[in-house]
Amino acid sequence: MARVGELEALFLAAAAAVAGAINAVAGGGSLISFPALIAAGFDPVPANVTNTVALWPGYVAGSWAYRPELARQSGRAVRLAPACIAGAGAGSVLLLATPPEAFEAIVPFLIYGACAAMLLQRRLRSAAERHRFRGGGRRAATALHGSVFVLAVYGAYFGAGLGIVLLAVLLVLLPDDIQRANALKGLLSAVINSVAAVWFAVFGPVSWTAAAAMAAGSLLGGYGGVGIARRLGAERLRWAVILYGAAVGSLLLVRAAQA
Repeated sequence: MARVGELEALFLAAAAAVAGAINAVAGGGSLISFPALIAAGFDPVPANVTNTVALWPGYVAGSWAYRPELARQSGRAVRLAPACIAGAGAGSVLLLATPPEAFEAIVPFLIYGACAAMLLQRRLRSAAERHRFRGGGRRAATALHGSVFVLAVYGAYFGAGLGIVLLAVLLVLLPDDIQRANALKGLLSAVINSVAAVWFAVFGPVSWTAAAAMAAGSLLGGYGGVGIARRLGAERLRWAVILYGAAVGSLLLVRAAQA
């Protein structure tokens, strides 16, 4: 495992601060912090598990800053928590048991799909309402819980772009505005990340020196990112997520082609 000196620690802390802010605004911060760990000399699996543990404070800080938007969503969060926990547990076990190449190959297309879903949000909402996949009812609940479970598996396994895809799903399947959906996205991501972080802390090859340096950065970035998201407003936040997601998907597609 790579050794972490003072310069590497500062570099990783800065990358984690940017990642924490991006996760609070849109999701996909791992695409900043994970490559930073690779650049610091870590192999992919140790980098992945260290990144998960290190970004946990940022998710928690973002949820804390989003308290007003989460105030009346406690019941919704509690109902979705079991799907998050079960999916994250499965994804954590899967990561340490199998190579990530299969998931990495579909990540760009998953993110492109999320961007398209946000771009066509109103039409998809109308279609979901017509087919009773949105609002109340058993079909809507099944669609929502099933989607969250699958994304929790992915989030613990690899996680790049999780927030972008999760936010798109929540906006399509739930009758709510983007700021409240973004707050719920952050809280569910925190639950997923918590399960994975505990599993990796016990069983994974975590670099605690790197994780400690990055945790401080992600804490500051996660809290500050919520202020940025609020200032953007609903429509600009939506377009910020779409444009960032398209860039992330393209970056991953190029990286997969070069591998």
